[in-house]
Amino acid sequence: MLDTFSAPTSQSLSNPAEPSVQIRNLNFHYGEGDLFKQVLFDINLEIYPGQIVILTGPSGSGKTTLLTLIGALRTIQDGSLQVLGQELKGLGPKKLVQVRKNIGFIFQAHNLFYSLTARQNVMMSTDLFPNEGGDAIASNRAADILTQVGLGQRIDYKPHALSGGQKQRVAIARALVNRPNLILADEPTAALDKKSGRDVVTLMQKMAKEENITILMVTHDNRILDVADRIINLVDGNLESDNVINNDSVAPSAAGTDSRTFML
Repeated sequence: MLDTFSAPTSQSLSNPAEPSVQIRNLNFHYGEGDLFKQVLFDINLEIYPGQIVILTGPSGSGKTTLLTLIGALRTIQDGSLQVLGQELKGLGPKKLVQVRKNIGFIFQAHNLFYSLTARQNVMMSTDLFPNEGGDAIASNRAADILTQVGLGQRIDYKPHALSGGQKQRVAIARALVNRPNLILADEPTAALDKKSGRDVVTLMQKMAKEENITILMVTHDNRILDVADRIINLVDGNLESDNVINNDSVAPSAAGTDSRTFML
């Protein structure tokens, strides 16, 4: 159960209708001169707390680039990108680290250390942002979140003793342990079988609704599209379509927004 694991008040968004992610006229390119290649074109996008947004599109359409820009892992070149109320363009390295502290990352490859237990793998995330309590509290926090994602009996197992779905649950626990407001997931079910993939996205859906966490997920997995509040399609660096699955998830302020902006 996730009902005891809530984001801290100090990091919560003050206005329920305030977007977790707000993008205006975002462009991005790789290379210069003859190697110049623009991969994102005039992106306008808003995503709100508690929403699950799935980003689809063909390979090479710019999905992962957009995800890493939102995750403060790349430099903003042109346009505006605000994450959890903080403008990322022009932000210095130390402040970017603080932004990342409020973001949980989940990738297709769970990227666990095989020499460490599930608990120790989750604790690695707390080591990145040490701010309170030391190892004992970090250990307890790791055990608590692992229990809440259904791995209470496997806290001290190493990855070789876990199934694919269980390893991805460890990765989810690692993303959650610092109590983020935003989770960015890049193909989190691609390496999982049908049941494991369903279990993982059901857990993420539960987190979004009960903890008011914003989830942006890139996927090619059509089996999991039903968990989304919205599905957007990115083609050749352009936001091509915006489909509402759950009308209740759209912020009340959406109706008055510029038609060029995708409200998610």
